[in-house]
Amino acid sequence: MSKRDYYEVLGVKKGASADEIKKAYRQKAKELHPDRNADNPDAESRFKEANEAYEVLKDADKKAAYDRFGHAAFEGGMGASARPGSGFQGNGDFASAFSDVFDDLFGDFMGRRGGDGGRTRAARGADLRYNMRVTLEEAFSGLQKTINVPTSVPCEACSGTGAEGGSEPQTCPTCSGMGKVRAQQGFFTVERTCPTCSGMGQIIKNPCTGCHGQGRVEKQKSLSVNIPAGVETGTRIRLAGEGEAGMRGGPPGDLYIFIEVAQHEIFEREATNLFCRVPVSMASAALGGDIEVPTIDGGRSRVKIPAGSQNGRQMRLRGKGMPALQRGGVGDMFIELAVETPVNLTSRQKELLQEFEKLSEENNPQSSSFFRSVKNFWEAMKG
Repeated sequence: MSKRDYYEVLGVKKGASADEIKKAYRQKAKELHPDRNADNPDAESRFKEANEAYEVLKDADKKAAYDRFGHAAFEGGMGASARPGSGFQGNGDFASAFSDVFDDLFGDFMGRRGGDGGRTRAARGADLRYNMRVTLEEAFSGLQKTINVPTSVPCEACSGTGAEGGSEPQTCPTCSGMGKVRAQQGFFTVERTCPTCSGMGQIIKNPCTGCHGQGRVEKQKSLSVNIPAGVETGTRIRLAGEGEAGMRGGPPGDLYIFIEVAQHEIFEREATNLFCRVPVSMASAALGGDIEVPTIDGGRSRVKIPAGSQNGRQMRLRGKGMPALQRGGVGDMFIELAVETPVNLTSRQKELLQEFEKLSEENNPQSSSFFRSVKNFWEAMKG
């Protein structure tokens, strides 16, 4: 039985471009794969036929020979090694065919392709984290602080190359500088990091004695950090390029400073607002008056307590809170009254309070309202 024309097999016209041929083959391979055509006994043979056609037409030299001599270009005197169908036996034909399709579909995902022809870039240095604890006063005003960070810096002896005496790294012979090696597993081609160069694409035959070929050394680095006003717990500050040095001249990582604002003895913070709980005597709450309260900037403010103030009453001091990070503006400060009940009373104090209690039965509106509600509740339960 004579072979069908390869162009006809793939469903393309003679003179089709390489992209058109590849696209047509991918469609045919998916359509005819035996795993998807268990009920079609002709699928496997047609699948092999499409593989054979693609093996020829994807290669410029083989395609030119086929266009000129047809199937005769790969028979007889042309040599068995040139026959496109010579390797299609058993499962090997599927693996060979799908290797090319897999390369096309997943090459970018596997990281092989790129502007550098697949060569692995020098490894970037790791990012570092530094936890910084500041006071609420420092968070209010901002500060300049010097920190010491244990990190890796470029080796001065080899200028970060990892090679001794100015020698240059050489292309890895195992992966030819790709940084990855490929292995055939069933239908798929799998890439792994090259074991010889650890993915660098280069090896150093004469490593630097100072850094042992790493291109970097461990060192304590001092940095001056600007902490802006308004930071709060969880604020992250990024210092670009201040992380670990890269391997063999690779770019450095970044340093991330995470802020934690310590709890304050007087103030509590919620976003840009501050809260200050101020104890006042029962008499001061009843009679009213003025009190002096601290502010976060170290100053003082006078606050008027209205007569008859209850426990938990709040008063606002506008613009006395924390500055807002980035968006500008300043929060407020809230004074919360904590009315104190006197303890360790003398006999005379008890007498005066008892007398006061008798005279103030009509001066406790909340108590009167509550017990009136209780009385109504009990009466309703009896009914």
